[in-house]
Amino acid sequence: MEAERGNRRILGATPAIVLGLLACLGTYQLWVFFDHHAPTLALALAGGLAAAAATAAGTLPILTVRTLSDRVQDTMLGFGAGVMLAAGAFSLTLPALNAAAEQGNSPWEAGLIVGASILLGGASLLWMDRALPHEHFIKGREGASADRLRRTWLFVFAIALHNLPEGLAIGVGYAGTDVLRGTALATGIAIQDIPEGLVVAVALLSAGYTRGFSVTLGMASGLIEPVGAVLGAAVVVWSATLLPWSLGFAAGAMLFVISHEIIPESHRKGHEVYATCGLFLGFVLMMLLDTALG
Repeated sequence: MEAERGNRRILGATPAIVLGLLACLGTYQLWVFFDHHAPTLALALAGGLAAAAATAAGTLPILTVRTLSDRVQDTMLGFGAGVMLAAGAFSLTLPALNAAAEQGNSPWEAGLIVGASILLGGASLLWMDRALPHEHFIKGREGASADRLRRTWLFVFAIALHNLPEGLAIGVGYAGTDVLRGTALATGIAIQDIPEGLVVAVALLSAGYTRGFSVTLGMASGLIEPVGAVLGAAVVVWSATLLPWSLGFAAGAMLFVISHEIIPESHRKGHEVYATCGLFLGFVLMMLLDTALG
């Protein structure tokens, strides 16, 4: 009887032992992976942190300025859309096509790969937009079970939807292209994050939150970018075959944010001309950064 009980204990503990060994093995493999690719991941993390810092810096004027006119806010949103649009075209889509061609694909095959990855990136953000409850600063609440969440967290979800694609783009840019091109992309995103941080803080303040809370949450909104940057870089260095797919995916995610979020927000209050002028300025600035540094 004692022998049978001992055998049963051993058999009962076997799954836990196996899971423990697998966890140890997985942890070791992750450590080896990150240690081997530390320089690239560190660059991606630095780029993501720079973008987060720019977002934080953009919130600081709220400490002294109560609000901004709708026209200024819409111009800033348009500027951010222009930077993201140029980044998606020059820093992500074109390098993705080149990477696909360098892997031996014909022009048609390269175009189909990148096109499919762009659609996949946009579809993923569309799914997130539908699945996550969040609140637009103008359109109001969207997503499943939005009425059961506090308004603050709806803003947090909305901010995450805006910033995640930017972080992914920074990480993929550093891991998938040369350092100068990655730096140009990170710089452009950081520049547009300054007005974005200010607009976020203003929107929170206008929604009734205190000045200190609006600045704090606005600063925190950029923290998703270094996380996304490391994730994007890790995917690329894990498999070089995924490079064109990752670049295209990031471009598609950014394109979704531009079309579905930023442009509609900037055109709802009758300041379309100012928003469009801001978009052109942002596009040209990002183009110059990419061509000069890349």
